[in-house]
Amino acid sequence: MPGRAARLLLGTLFVLFLLFLYGPTLTITILSFQGPDGGLTFPMNGVSLHWFGRLFQTQAVGDLGASMTRTLLLAAMVTASTVVISLAAGMAFRRRFPGSGALFYLTLASLIVPSILVSLGVGLLFNRMEWEPAWYSSAFGAQLTWTLPFGLLIMFAVFNRFDRAWEEAARDMGATPWQSFWHVVLPIIAPSVVGIALFGFTLSFDEFARTLLTAGSGNTLPLEILGMTTTVTTPVLYALGTVSTALSFLVIGGAILGMRLLRRRRGV
Repeated sequence: MPGRAARLLLGTLFVLFLLFLYGPTLTITILSFQGPDGGLTFPMNGVSLHWFGRLFQTQAVGDLGASMTRTLLLAAMVTASTVVISLAAGMAFRRRFPGSGALFYLTLASLIVPSILVSLGVGLLFNRMEWEPAWYSSAFGAQLTWTLPFGLLIMFAVFNRFDRAWEEAARDMGATPWQSFWHVVLPIIAPSVVGIALFGFTLSFDEFARTLLTAGSGNTLPLEILGMTTTVTTPVLYALGTVSTALSFLVIGGAILGMRLLRRRRGV
């Protein structure tokens, strides 16, 4: 009996946790299907796709299309850079070299510094150098200070458990260092590489603080939403939230599907 009561209590707490975690997202998704005369709160005034259509129309305040394009391009740049640099650093840190310890802790230090201070520092640097801040330069660098440490930590953990015997076997069979990496190492660590890519994309896609003072005149989507919250009083913001959530699930689903196809191709 005590065991059943404990399971019931834990189950109830878990359900409440799920409601707390996904309740706001579910609420926004439901309200995004308001009718043309619907407002920002319940009760709903009809059901339609009206506000999704409004996303692709010119807004009185803000430019959702341009900001979404900038956000996706920036996320793609950050994702690619995070994957390449993390993978290269993981390979380099397999052997000790002078200054490796200091470089490692210096990289992780950006996780400790408040994001808004990183944004301020990058913005001041560009101002002192008389460079024009933009989403593809200063914001790109500021976001890398956020995504790279996570990618490096994942890669270090992977190579810490990596069995070098596989590489040595490939070398014994006549493979060059590049061939052993491409045909042996990379396929084994591919799931972790995909995980780093997902980390980089999701962290960049909704990053606000490190982009606030570095994006220049071209707002990313989070900055555009912030500017619209004080003036837009229609469910178009909810429709935007639903679309961005669906996009996130689409990216995750694409990554999972890609991994399954890769494993099937390898015959695993």
